[in-house]
Amino acid sequence: MPPLYWVHRNTKPSEPVLVVCMDGWIDSGYAAQMALRTVLGQLPNEVIVSFDTDDFLDHRSRRPTLQITDGVNMSIEWPQIELRLARTNNGNDIAFLVGPEPDFRWNAFTEAVGDLATDMGTRMVVGLGAFPAPAPHTRPVKLTCTATSASLADQVGYLTGTIEVPAGIESVLERTFDARGIPAIGLWARVPHYVAAMSYPPASAALVDGLSKLTGIALSSQELHDQAEETRNKIDNLISQSEEHKEMVRMLELHVDTEQDRFQENADFQFGNLPTGDEIAAELESFLKKRSKLTDE
Repeated sequence: MPPLYWVHRNTKPSEPVLVVCMDGWIDSGYAAQMALRTVLGQLPNEVIVSFDTDDFLDHRSRRPTLQITDGVNMSIEWPQIELRLARTNNGNDIAFLVGPEPDFRWNAFTEAVGDLATDMGTRMVVGLGAFPAPAPHTRPVKLTCTATSASLADQVGYLTGTIEVPAGIESVLERTFDARGIPAIGLWARVPHYVAAMSYPPASAALVDGLSKLTGIALSSQELHDQAEETRNKIDNLISQSEEHKEMVRMLELHVDTEQDRFQENADFQFGNLPTGDEIAAELESFLKKRSKLTDE
């Protein structure tokens, strides 16, 4: 049987943190992927393990990229699932599991990742994600979590109660790490539902800050915070042009200010005849395109 992965560099990190951020499951506002790019962009890193994507991916749904130059087929770039390793200036090692979420053989994949994490002496695993929530853009982005222990979950906060939802690979990996005695937690940013389909830097900044606080590793989120301020100003401009939109934001503000962190927030809060998130997102996209044209002129 061919190997599930190839080791490109035999290295022994020093009690690394493993960050899991795979593409393909819920990532509202592209928050997790933007947070990942920000962190990788400030830390020199290299691929130490690559996985056999023929075993794990459906290439008809995740097709390779063809480069054509003057009608000539120049190259094919295949999607990659990789384990990358970085070291901060303070000597902290961070590993990153990145790439598309597997389509096949989840049990084999999670066991392989569990073996690698154990061999590296991983001290903690942190997953990154984001989901749409009934929250206004005028309030700080809140994080919630899933974790392998109550003490770890208490460090971030969580939605109380019991709920059954479809699981992503990061959640399955949490169970694998727990079985191996490796603390694991998934950080989830709550993105305003009406901007969930667009890039939302405030949520990315919250994820980077949460990752830094949880692991004790200094990571810069300043660029994301600068982008977040610009994004809020643009959304404010759009919202101010509609009484319906202003009323929706006012109700969301009231909701989060008086009923914070309640598990039944989606059920208890009634949007009534207010515009849907898709409607506002479409208007916001149109608004930003118009602003871009005016700027170009």
